[in-house]
Amino acid sequence: MKRLALLLAASLACTPVHASEATQVRASGAWIRVLPGTLPAGAYVTLHNRGDRPAVLRGARSTVYAGVMLHQSSSAGGMSRMRMVDALVVPAHGTAVLAPGGYHLMLTQAQRPVQPGDTVRLELQFADGSTLPTDFIARPADALGPSH
Repeated sequence: MKRLALLLAASLACTPVHASEATQVRASGAWIRVLPGTLPAGAYVTLHNRGDRPAVLRGARSTVYAGVMLHQSSSAGGMSRMRMVDALVVPAHGTAVLAPGGYHLMLTQAQRPVQPGDTVRLELQFADGSTLPTDFIARPADALGPSH
């Protein structure tokens, strides 16, 4: 029995351990475009994957917003469209950008008023179940980016 336990321990020590998706990813330039009244807000961020495997963003959650959904905006033939998506892949050693006119997090039903200058924490959720807490800076409706 002792020999079996040593064999099992040795095999576990040789098994490669992969970092969670959230530990591979770094977030930068996180900001929220706050719209007037109860209109939904958009959250934007650049995700940098330092790992050797892709990371898959599945969505996010927040204590400030009741609804957080991953969306993609597009334009074709003068028509703008927005659709909910299930996931966004952050390639290995690559970047995925959530920005106006493209992928973004749609934030709905604010639990309290969010004003420009406020910091809102969103917990980014990845396919492997790991999460990346990220602070987003609220910007006014006419903002073009995180510091404009």
